[in-house]
Amino acid sequence: MTEPKTAPPATPLAKPARLGERPAPFSRYTAEALWTDDHTSARMLAFHLDATGDIASRNAAFIDRSVAWIVSRFAVGPHTAIADFGCGPGLYAQRLARCGARVTGIDFSARSLAHAREAAVREGLAIRYLQRNYLDFHTADRFDLGLLIMCDFCALGPAQRHTLLRTFHRVLRPGGSMLLDVYSLAAFAERQEAAIREPQLLDGFWSPHRYDGVLNTFKYHREKVVLDRYTIVEAERTRTVDNWLQYFSPETLAEECARAGFAVEALFADVAGAPYNPAGHEFAVIARKKESGTAVR
Repeated sequence: MTEPKTAPPATPLAKPARLGERPAPFSRYTAEALWTDDHTSARMLAFHLDATGDIASRNAAFIDRSVAWIVSRFAVGPHTAIADFGCGPGLYAQRLARCGARVTGIDFSARSLAHAREAAVREGLAIRYLQRNYLDFHTADRFDLGLLIMCDFCALGPAQRHTLLRTFHRVLRPGGSMLLDVYSLAAFAERQEAAIREPQLLDGFWSPHRYDGVLNTFKYHREKVVLDRYTIVEAERTRTVDNWLQYFSPETLAEECARAGFAVEALFADVAGAPYNPAGHEFAVIARKKESGTAVR
């Protein structure tokens, strides 16, 4: 899950301090549990396929504008090889393949990839989908463009982000480009700490069975990080899912890119090419791979 778009109805807890200690930033990584669980992956796929919503994917109208801009900006055509990291059910991959690009989609949700493959077959699109954790992605193929969209970069800790950027650097051709978007410091300023408890928290998102859900939101001012920690209490089990989000300034994102061998070339408000807005909740960058040997490993 990414930054909440709407707040669920919530009942404040009388003594939120009893819900647990504040963990160190990015001390647990539970993303795979979220995306591979049978129930939550089905709910996430439904959110992806909601053409009007912006929860798991952006709405269809925005994606259409975004793809049109990407095709124009990067002169996408039959000779363009694109790696779509975190491709989900292929909403970007399909549109880019329709424009002639040779697209590889990487995601670790079997359910989302099954939908993506079926859609590609129906349209006769030659898209290659790989079920992988993109932090462990290795290939001999080389790409002209790498995508990481929907602020997925923000859900990773510092070491994971460096690993991913180095993966982009490795799989891109000389002079290849990377396009990604992130949450801004303006968005961070609006986040608030909270503790809420609710039966069937998030409208039954976490389980098909009855459960009691607890959401603790922790804000780390120095690190510019927010944790939404979901504790799901069912009759047979209790589990915790941590949704970390790192917030960036253009300078801090450029520094991370530079350490991995990229130079930021352009800054936008979003991945549809809107002009950068310092007050916006998100921003996007195009970063170009530097010459070999310039990256810190």
